[in-house]
Amino acid sequence: MKTKFLSIIFAVATVFSLSSCGTYNEMVTQEENVNAKFSEIDNQYQRRSDLVPNLVEAVKAAGARESKTFTQVIEARAKATQVTIDASNLTEENLAAYQKAQGELGMALSRLMAVSESYPDLKTNQNFLNLQDELTGTENRILVTRTEYNSAAQEYNTNIRLFPKNLIAMIFSFKAKPYFQADEEAKHAPKVDFGYEED
Repeated sequence: MKTKFLSIIFAVATVFSLSSCGTYNEMVTQEENVNAKFSEIDNQYQRRSDLVPNLVEAVKAAGARESKTFTQVIEARAKATQVTIDASNLTEENLAAYQKAQGELGMALSRLMAVSESYPDLKTNQNFLNLQDELTGTENRILVTRTEYNSAAQEYNTNIRLFPKNLIAMIFSFKAKPYFQADEEAKHAPKVDFGYEED
């Protein structure tokens, strides 16, 4: 009788262990997916940041005398590149600071694009037009990657809250991932106007 009882306990423990391993592995996979999605967002923001010096120089080369705007763009870029976070250590606070710095750069770029409208030479400068196209493409990729990140974070966050998976999450310290929020800067994405005439 004692042997049968021990066998049942062993069988239950084995099933629980195997189930726990599967749940743990699923959580690790989802967490890594969230981290990878965040890294892609970071890459796109870096790509946008890399365009800034060339955009500023192109506007300056057209004879623009907008030192205040140039200064704002350069300062916003510097701030955005200084605010970095590790994808494996995302918190509401550090993601908010990161998003705020990136939003400020987006707004400064929007002002730079508005300034460029005052200089007709820029509308025919192929280098500047190419840079605008790259900026527009990058802004679109930023929106897509942020959406993909939020979706992956939602799937992961839901999974670690479900019972009994939440017990495994608690034991192994899986923490919820924050979401990108639609703040004021995000609600008004940088406007990039190419100045093309409608046919």
